This record gives sequence, structure tokens and C-alpha cells, in this order.
Amino acid sequence: MDFEFSEDEVRFRESVQEFCKRYIEPRWVEIDERGRIPLDLIKKMGEQGLFAIPVSEEYGGVGGTITMAAIAAEEIAYHDPSVATAVYTLLNNGWPLLVERYSREDVKKEILPKVAGGEAFYGIASTESHGGSDVAGIKTTAVKKNNVWIVNGEKTYISGIREIQELAEGGGYFLVAKTGKPEYGHRNITAFNLIVRWNGKTRQGWKPTIFEEIGRRGISTGGFILEDFEIDDKYRIGEENKGFYYLMEGFNVARILVAAATIGSGRWALDQAIEWIKNRKLFEGRPLASFQAVSFRLSELYGELEAARLLTYRAAWLADKIYIQKDPKWKEKDLNIPVALCKMKAPEATTKIYEELMKWYGAYAYTKDCNAFRGWLGTFSYTIGAEGAQNIMRIIIARDLIGREYVKG
Repeated sequence: MDFEFSEDEVRFRESVQEFCKRYIEPRWVEIDERGRIPLDLIKKMGEQGLFAIPVSEEYGGVGGTITMAAIAAEEIAYHDPSVATAVYTLLNNGWPLLVERYSREDVKKEILPKVAGGEAFYGIASTESHGGSDVAGIKTTAVKKNNVWIVNGEKTYISGIREIQELAEGGGYFLVAKTGKPEYGHRNITAFNLIVRWNGKTRQGWKPTIFEEIGRRGISTGGFILEDFEIDDKYRIGEENKGFYYLMEGFNVARILVAAATIGSGRWALDQAIEWIKNRKLFEGRPLASFQAVSFRLSELYGELEAARLLTYRAAWLADKIYIQKDPKWKEKDLNIPVALCKMKAPEATTKIYEELMKWYGAYAYTKDCNAFRGWLGTFSYTIGAEGAQNIMRIIIARDLIGREYVKG
């Protein structure tokens, strides 16, 4: 086994670190406090090649790998531990890859260069008000009339609502809707490129709203209603009624990048903890680190984060084998457990780190002068379950280990 990054990946990490230190680290508290990522920063990130990393250069992407996208998410989250800019980054890496894999040639050339350049946003719109994990139970419908799909329904807890309205070009989503007979379950779902605002013009039939979140505030979250929204058939993604399978493929990539982002934030929290317990003195000048209850707990937390990091990059490596290199030795189902493990482990490990850090800070942690709460609230959103609930990850692992006939999700 080789646990080293390639020379290209090392150089890429160094370039991302340099960019983050210059443009993100000085602004991350302001981003979280004001509740928005500045448009000029999004543009700079696009120019730096932080979006559409695994997308081919032919379509404006970097022509890199999922591992490189994970590196970017980790490093950006280290320099913005609220994870807002990392979440913006990972969305505009994972889902554009699905556009390249399954959309028509003219649609790829229309959408991907603008997303790669930071001029447009592209995210995921699958969650509905009755639940996000039950994808087969969505109620949004798409009915084909001539060569146009008429879409009606509602999506909620969707990222990028404000950004689409403010970016120069706009953007859209990987949307899933019911297109077949209800009794077919997940085999009657089709995926679409839902472009709600393009070339600076908002399409009719899209009614957005924005929520006020308690964390990860730099990137907007909201919902929207689609009323007789028209999508030309050329914007359909892949085959009709195969959308569920494309969505699961997208979540394989997205969950790896989410895990990487929470790891980056967890690294930042650990570094703050180490500095604090070395310098905080009490009981006749003893450093907090001299108490085994503290130093032993730090050791355990470091071990949990390092385990999560290894799981995450193993999953990224395997995803590259399957989706980028198309190595016939591996099948997509081989990703089930590795992806679920890293998404299960990384957010929970990071949440534990923040909880201990804030306990060690004491009363200081309960003030806005201490920025640890920003990282805790941001990463906790993924412990709650964004990009797949934690217990869904446990179901996936148990199902593949024990057998589907014994484990029902």
C-alpha cells in the first residue's frame, strides 16, 4: 500500500494552501458573520481552478481527480472552519462531474465552463419537506409534452439559492423528479439539469426562498417551488427513469468531499486545542496539557480524526479508480461501504473535537470573541445529516456487511 500523495497532488495542495492563506483565512469570520461569500472571492476561486476539478479541460475543468477535489475541500475548510466556502467548493466539484458523465455534448459545453470559472453555481436539488433520505418518495413530477418537460413540485434545504440570484450568470441544479408510474418506486425517477437563472435572466416558474441558518452561514440555504417550470428534453441527464442511480453516484462523490471538508475543519480545531492546552496555566502554573484527562483525550481525538482522514482518502482513491480511470477491476458497488464509512466517521469525529475544545476553553467559548462555535455549528450540520443522514450511512454499511435480506432501510 502507498499512503503518499502523488507529486501533482502535493503541488496542488500547496497551491490551495497558499491561495487560502491569502484570500480566505483573513475573511472567514467576516464571511460567517455577514452570512455570504463575496462574489469577488468566488470569482477568484474559479480562476484558481477550485471548481470543476475532476471535469475534463475540454469543458473548462481542471482535468484532475476526485482526490484533488477532496484535497481542495479539506484545505479550504481548514482556512474557513465554518466550512461555508468548502461546501460551496464541493458542490461545484461533485455535481458538475455528473453533468459531464451523462449530459448531452452541447449542454456540457454550455454549463460546465461557467461553473468552472465561478460565474455560475451548480448544486443538488433532491430533498423535499417530508424528508431527504427517502429519495424514492419524492413528490416532484415532470410530465413530457412534445419535447419539453413540465415540472411541478417543491424542494427544500437546498444550497446556493442566493448565489444563483447574485452571480453574473446564475446557475442551477441536478434535479430529480418522478416521471413514471408511482408503483415503480425508485425506477420512475429522472434527472435533469434544472437551470433556473442563466445569462443573468431568471426563468419563469421558479419561486425561491432563503432560510436563516445558525451555522455555515456563508453559503445560503433555502428552498423553491416549481410551477409549470419548462425543461427542454436536451437538459435531461442520462436515460429516462434512471435518475435514482445517477443521484446515488453523485452522492458517492459528494459524501467523500463532505468528509474531507469536515476533516479540514477538525484539523483547525485540533490545532487551536493544542495551542490552548499548552499555554493555559492553572494550579501553580501547570499547563492544562499536563493533566492526563486532557492530553489523553486529545490523543484519542487525534486518532479518530486521522482514522477518518484515511477512510476518506481511501474512498477518494477508489472513486478515482471507478469514475476517472474507469478501472474494470472495481465496480460502483465497491464504493458503498468506503463512502458510507468516511461520511459516518468524519463529521462525528470533528464534532467531538469541537465539543472538547469548547470545554477546555471554558466560558470563553460561549462568547463571540471565540470563533470555535462557528466551526462547531458548521460541521455539526453534517452530523445532523446533510448529504445523507448518519444512520443512513450505518444502514448502508450494515446492509452490505450482513445482507440486504437481513437489513431493511
